[in-house]
Amino acid sequence: MRSMDGLRFAVGTLSVFPVRVERVDRQVAGRAMALAPGVGLVLGLAGGLPLVLFGERPLLAAALALALLALLTRALHLDGLADLADGLGSAKPADQALDIMKKSDIGPFGVVTLVFTLLVQVTALVSVSPPGDASDAAPYARYAALVTACLAGRLALTWACRAGVPAARPDGLGAMVAGTVRRPAVVLVTLAAVLAAAAIGLLAAPGPAPVDDRPAVDGLVVDGLVNVTAVVVQGCPLDFAAFPDCPEPAVPGMRYEEASGLLPGGVAALGRTLAAPVALLAGLAAALLLLGRARRRLGGVTGDVLGALVETAVTVTLVAYALLA
Repeated sequence: MRSMDGLRFAVGTLSVFPVRVERVDRQVAGRAMALAPGVGLVLGLAGGLPLVLFGERPLLAAALALALLALLTRALHLDGLADLADGLGSAKPADQALDIMKKSDIGPFGVVTLVFTLLVQVTALVSVSPPGDASDAAPYARYAALVTACLAGRLALTWACRAGVPAARPDGLGAMVAGTVRRPAVVLVTLAAVLAAAAIGLLAAPGPAPVDDRPAVDGLVVDGLVNVTAVVVQGCPLDFAAFPDCPEPAVPGMRYEEASGLLPGGVAALGRTLAAPVALLAGLAAALLLLGRARRRLGGVTGDVLGALVETAVTVTLVAYALLA
């Protein structure tokens, strides 16, 4: 029953899904922040649906997915990011910066931060594509990237609310959740999130390309090898064209031949599977850097700081996923 209180608190705080929260205290808050990555997983699965439904139009799909995600979270995390940008950008002492963050309006630092953050998120999502131009699998790769990013964003909350991290104010959401998650729980939740990300990457990885049954080209074996394209010029792979022992063309007059090969499909699939957990850890690392900055400047966390950490982790995870996958 107590765990259900924590789950209700997590869902009610981090999403628009209607729940009845019957008990609110720091013990419940600690459980809620430990369960936050699970809520992020659900949000990613729901918010990423446009990426699959409108996969043939990746830019539109990415914009719709991020808009739906903002709707599902009441845009609270984006608001927190803008407020923290205004507070830190003001270069004021901690108490004045906190007052700036508490205001309902958004200043120039917040506007610029929001614009570029959303621009980077959309661009990174569109840039995610499986190797070999597997266009049919691209929407699912982008879906996996967004789900992983949402998972990373809420994992950042677990770390930000761990024991030893103070609140910047004596009231508000930050005071309720700061320091409530025990360190062993942080480790266990992180391991679970990494394993979940690996599973996401594995499920989204496209299957091996059809086996090319063409004969070998001058010793370059094609059969059974996938996902890497080599160009053979005058019978020689381009990478080895400088070698003096390059053989003559296997077919007289042949100049260019595409060969799928050089890397076994299992190795390529493993790389795509690892991209998700690596991207998740990159997003978490970026959020922790921002958390350190907020603690030094503000003295601890607030609700706005937590929201900013979510968006930071989401953005960096998407960028890392696009670069790795």
